[in-house]
Amino acid sequence: MSETVDGSPEQVRRLRLYGTRGVVARCRDFTAQALTDWGWIPPKTEEAEQRLEDVLLLVSEVVTNACLHAGGPEELVLRHGGGSLRVEVADASPEHPRAHGSRSPALPGGHGLMVLDRLAGDWGSEDKGSGAAGKVVWLEVSSPSRPPWSPPGAGPS
Repeated sequence: MSETVDGSPEQVRRLRLYGTRGVVARCRDFTAQALTDWGWIPPKTEEAEQRLEDVLLLVSEVVTNACLHAGGPEELVLRHGGGSLRVEVADASPEHPRAHGSRSPALPGGHGLMVLDRLAGDWGSEDKGSGAAGKVVWLEVSSPSRPPWSPPGAGPS
């Protein structure tokens, strides 16, 4: 366990991945289990329920993009602490995500980056460190606030 910028403990979960068959569902299940352990599930407010749905959709989007454009993801990393969740998906492709011009929302496909722009607090990509080939696509989402009637420490941290 490491610390976040504000000094609070950061919890990290890693899932090594191989291939593309069933990987999106596996990553969603892995994320849902981590969020359960971290107190996001069951959601305690309507805002928390929406945030949970957003996180699972965002995980699906970044993992699907790795399957479609990078030969499949290699690892999913979840970092929780300091009031936020950071999702990282590593793949072997050196090509960073980029928008392909403006698309009509009515057309199918090609909306993954638009979903990231709308639902993630922040997102981006960076080269893998230590001379490894490929990149990491990351996104950040703030933790849902706990209901006002909850005692301190009862909500997600």
